[in-house]
Amino acid sequence: MKWLRNLGWPLSVLYGWVVYIRNKCYDWGLFSSRAYEVPTLCVGNLSVGGSGKTPMVEWLLRHVSASKKVAVLSRGYRRKSSGFQMATAESTAAQIGDEPLQIARNFPAAIVAVDANRQRGIEKLVSLESPELILLDDAFRVGEYIEAGGVSGTV
Repeated sequence: MKWLRNLGWPLSVLYGWVVYIRNKCYDWGLFSSRAYEVPTLCVGNLSVGGSGKTPMVEWLLRHVSASKKVAVLSRGYRRKSSGFQMATAESTAAQIGDEPLQIARNFPAAIVAVDANRQRGIEKLVSLESPELILLDDAFRVGEYIEAGGVSGTV
């Protein structure tokens, strides 16, 4: 295992520099960010799948939706549609993806939407549903940078 650690160390240093430079590009104004009034909670990690991101979103929904109007925004991985899609009772996995469909079925009163473009998805949710909180499922990816309600992070 020591050889594996030695092999991974240079890659971790390279990754650290890439992330540092990317963040500096935001600081210098080379990359733009958007600010939203609605607080946004990003649920994600560096694992590709099977690490419990969607169950965590469901847990948050279970505990927060009683006191706040909560919307869930996902990318809709493996869906056949494109653009912004709201989940309905008739939605299929081909339209919105299997995990957003699971959330919509487990929480029929929840607002669930998909959009690969997080900024557009947030703007649509805010204009159509006026949520008090937006949960971003599987949000830790290199992509748009969002500032919401004074809290900022990558998605």
